[in-house]
Amino acid sequence: MSTTINRLIDAWKHAVVARDIDKIVSFYADDIVAFDAVTALQFKGKAAYRAHWEECMKHCPGPGIFEFHELRIVESQDSAFAHWLAHCGGAGPDGEVKACWMRVTAGYQQINGQWRVVHEHWSAPFDMDSGTALFDLKP
Repeated sequence: MSTTINRLIDAWKHAVVARDIDKIVSFYADDIVAFDAVTALQFKGKAAYRAHWEECMKHCPGPGIFEFHELRIVESQDSAFAHWLAHCGGAGPDGEVKACWMRVTAGYQQINGQWRVVHEHWSAPFDMDSGTALFDLKP
Protein backbone atom coordinates (compact mmCIF):
# COMPACT_ATOMS: atom_id res chain seq x y z
CA MET A 1 0.00 0.00 0.00
CA SER A 2 1.25 3.48 -0.81
CA THR A 3 2.44 5.23 2.30
CA THR A 4 2.26 8.67 0.65
CA ILE A 5 -1.39 8.35 -0.37
CA ASN A 6 -2.23 6.57 2.88
CA ARG A 7 -0.79 9.49 4.88
CA LEU A 8 -2.71 11.94 2.67
CA ILE A 9 -5.99 10.09 3.28
CA ASP A 10 -5.28 9.94 7.01
CA ALA A 11 -4.55 13.69 7.20
CA TRP A 12 -7.74 14.47 5.24
CA LYS A 13 -9.73 12.16 7.54
CA HIS A 14 -8.39 14.03 10.60
CA ALA A 15 -9.39 17.35 9.01
CA VAL A 16 -12.95 16.03 8.55
CA VAL A 17 -13.13 14.81 12.14
CA ALA A 18 -11.84 18.22 13.29
CA ARG A 19 -14.50 19.86 11.08
CA ASP A 20 -11.77 22.08 9.57
CA ILE A 21 -13.24 23.12 6.22
CA ASP A 22 -10.11 25.01 5.12
CA LYS A 23 -7.94 21.95 5.76
CA ILE A 24 -10.46 19.58 4.15
CA VAL A 25 -10.55 21.48 0.86
CA SER A 26 -6.77 22.01 0.85
CA PHE A 27 -6.43 18.40 -0.33
CA TYR A 28 -8.56 18.99 -3.45
CA ALA A 29 -7.42 20.15 -6.89
CA ASP A 30 -8.93 23.45 -8.02
CA ASP A 31 -10.81 21.65 -10.80
CA ILE A 32 -12.02 18.65 -8.75
CA VAL A 33 -15.12 16.86 -9.95
CA ALA A 34 -16.93 15.19 -7.05
CA PHE A 35 -19.92 12.88 -6.92
CA ASP A 36 -21.23 13.02 -3.38
CA ALA A 37 -24.10 10.95 -2.02
CA VAL A 38 -26.28 13.97 -1.20
CA THR A 39 -27.77 17.07 -2.79
CA ALA A 40 -26.39 17.34 -6.33
CA LEU A 41 -25.51 15.07 -9.23
CA GLN A 42 -21.99 16.48 -9.27
CA PHE A 43 -19.82 19.27 -7.91
CA LYS A 44 -17.34 20.96 -10.24
CA GLY A 45 -14.48 22.93 -8.78
CA LYS A 46 -13.11 23.46 -5.30
CA ALA A 47 -15.47 26.36 -4.49
CA ALA A 48 -18.59 24.30 -5.24
CA TYR A 49 -17.32 21.33 -3.25
CA ARG A 50 -16.31 23.59 -0.36
CA ALA A 51 -19.86 25.00 -0.21
CA HIS A 52 -21.16 21.42 -0.14
CA TRP A 53 -18.82 20.50 2.75
CA GLU A 54 -19.97 23.59 4.67
CA GLU A 55 -23.59 22.54 4.23
CA CYS A 56 -22.84 18.93 5.23
CA MET A 57 -21.17 20.07 8.45
CA LYS A 58 -24.38 21.88 9.43
CA HIS A 59 -26.30 18.60 9.22
CA CYS A 60 -23.72 16.19 10.60
CA PRO A 61 -23.35 16.04 14.35
CA GLY A 62 -19.89 16.04 15.83
CA PRO A 63 -17.82 14.63 17.22
CA GLY A 64 -18.82 11.59 15.33
CA ILE A 65 -17.99 8.29 13.71
CA PHE A 66 -15.67 8.52 10.70
CA GLU A 67 -13.92 5.18 10.27
CA PHE A 68 -12.37 3.73 7.12
CA HIS A 69 -12.25 0.01 6.38
CA GLU A 70 -10.85 -2.11 3.55
CA LEU A 71 -8.71 0.73 2.18
CA ARG A 72 -7.03 -0.16 -1.12
CA ILE A 73 -4.60 2.11 -2.96
CA VAL A 74 -3.10 1.81 -6.43
CA GLU A 75 -0.41 4.33 -7.28
CA SER A 76 1.77 5.13 -10.26
CA GLN A 77 4.32 7.91 -10.63
CA ASP A 78 1.88 10.80 -11.03
CA SER A 79 -1.59 9.37 -10.39
CA ALA A 80 -3.30 7.10 -7.90
CA PHE A 81 -6.71 5.92 -6.88
CA ALA A 82 -8.08 4.56 -3.65
CA HIS A 83 -11.32 3.00 -2.51
CA TRP A 84 -12.66 2.12 0.91
CA LEU A 85 -15.77 1.61 2.99
CA ALA A 86 -16.54 4.50 5.34
CA HIS A 87 -18.59 4.19 8.50
CA CYS A 88 -20.02 7.67 9.14
CA GLY A 89 -22.36 9.13 11.71
CA GLY A 90 -22.73 10.61 15.14
CA ALA A 91 -25.05 11.43 17.99
CA GLY A 92 -27.76 14.00 17.46
CA PRO A 93 -29.01 16.52 20.04
CA ASP A 94 -31.16 13.76 21.55
CA GLY A 95 -28.08 11.57 22.07
CA GLU A 96 -29.24 8.97 19.55
CA VAL A 97 -26.37 7.70 17.40
CA LYS A 98 -27.13 7.46 13.69
CA ALA A 99 -24.50 5.95 11.42
CA CYS A 100 -24.28 4.28 8.02
CA TRP A 101 -21.79 2.66 5.68
CA MET A 102 -20.80 4.45 2.48
CA ARG A 103 -18.60 3.51 -0.47
CA VAL A 104 -15.79 5.91 -1.34
CA THR A 105 -13.50 6.18 -4.35
CA ALA A 106 -10.91 8.91 -4.80
CA GLY A 107 -8.55 9.76 -7.64
CA TYR A 108 -5.25 11.55 -7.00
CA GLN A 109 -2.84 13.35 -9.27
CA GLN A 110 0.53 14.98 -8.77
CA ILE A 111 0.03 18.69 -9.52
CA ASN A 112 3.08 20.94 -9.24
CA GLY A 113 4.80 18.27 -7.13
CA GLN A 114 1.92 17.81 -4.67
CA TRP A 115 -0.72 15.10 -4.54
CA ARG A 116 -4.25 16.47 -4.91
CA VAL A 117 -7.66 14.80 -5.07
CA VAL A 118 -8.97 15.31 -8.60
CA HIS A 119 -12.05 13.11 -8.21
CA GLU A 120 -14.02 11.91 -5.20
CA HIS A 121 -17.13 9.73 -5.18
CA TRP A 122 -19.29 8.86 -2.14
CA SER A 123 -22.27 6.57 -2.58
CA ALA A 124 -24.66 4.19 -0.91
CA PRO A 125 -26.33 1.24 -2.62
CA PHE A 126 -30.08 1.51 -3.13
CA ASP A 127 -33.04 -0.79 -3.53
CA MET A 128 -34.16 -0.65 -7.17
CA ASP A 129 -37.80 -1.43 -6.36
CA SER A 130 -38.33 1.25 -3.70
CA GLY A 131 -35.59 3.73 -4.67
CA THR A 132 -34.54 3.77 -1.00
CA ALA A 133 -30.89 4.04 -0.02
CA LEU A 134 -29.63 0.99 1.86
CA PHE A 135 -27.82 2.65 4.75
CA ASP A 136 -28.17 -0.33 7.08
CA LEU A 137 -25.88 -2.66 5.09
CA LYS A 138 -22.66 -3.78 6.77
CA PRO A 139 -19.44 -5.18 5.28
